[in-house]
Amino acid sequence: MTAEPLRADEVDLFEEFRGRLEAIAYRMLGSASEAEDAVQETFLRWQGADRSGIRVPRAWLTRVLTNLCLSMLTSARARREVYVGEWLPEPVLDGDPMLGPAESAEQRESVSTAMLTLLERLTPNERAVYVLREAFAYPHAEIADILDISEVSSQQILHRAKGHLDAPKPRVAVDRVAARQVVEEFLSAATSGRTEPLVRLLTADALGAGDGGGKVPARRTAFTGAATIAKFVRGLFRPSASKFAILGGTPEFYAGIANGSPAAVVVVEGRVVGVMVLEVTEAGIDAVLSQVNPDKLARADRQWARAEHGAPIDVGL
Repeated sequence: MTAEPLRADEVDLFEEFRGRLEAIAYRMLGSASEAEDAVQETFLRWQGADRSGIRVPRAWLTRVLTNLCLSMLTSARARREVYVGEWLPEPVLDGDPMLGPAESAEQRESVSTAMLTLLERLTPNERAVYVLREAFAYPHAEIADILDISEVSSQQILHRAKGHLDAPKPRVAVDRVAARQVVEEFLSAATSGRTEPLVRLLTADALGAGDGGGKVPARRTAFTGAATIAKFVRGLFRPSASKFAILGGTPEFYAGIANGSPAAVVVVEGRVVGVMVLEVTEAGIDAVLSQVNPDKLARADRQWARAEHGAPIDVGL
């Protein structure tokens, strides 16, 4: 049986739900580009379905999307085993609908760069249950229907998933003014030529990591400790013509918000070439996570081009 062409109201229904689908897929996959692909494939399946038999379209769309993401996660895990260097999720800038709801602390935490990285520890099913329950408050009965499991199994999987994740440190919610202050203080310390100002901003057990994907130089493994991170960051901000050549020109640094945290957005000739996320707790900056892999900056670059972002920060380079 050939599917009927989509009616205008059926297209509108999908488009109204697209942002939520993208938000679910992004948390499931940790990849903005793969999330876009999953949502587009969901649209194609919606277009090809016998929609007259679908009683609850949004539930149907969520089920299709989630199962697509489960399949994609299986292949993604194999790719990440041979990934060059440290793997970090794609940054998503403030205002992007892919970030999804942020009313509760759980919803905000579920899209933080640190949490998306931790979610890589989970099996695909554990990740699906965790995301649907913790980030979107789906009842276990609905999750069970989406994943074709029992309600008891859904509860058990969630319990197991939480056991695999470290208890998140409470993060400081920031607006644009607060984010700019954090980024300015960090960049001022980074360009001071000394490590002490940076150490004062960092927690003792802070985490540092960078993702270049083998395309842009980045430290191959994560590292910890305020002194170690301060020394590394000071070296990053030492002026060097060879560094600028790698970036394609002299960089400008802007303050932004990525995945709910302050971020230094690095721009060369209007193009985003790096996003350094600063995860902030009451005790200080406890993670410095830099995404410089150009394959993971496309959505951030598009979002940046559409947004107001103020003047660059003078870092004296």
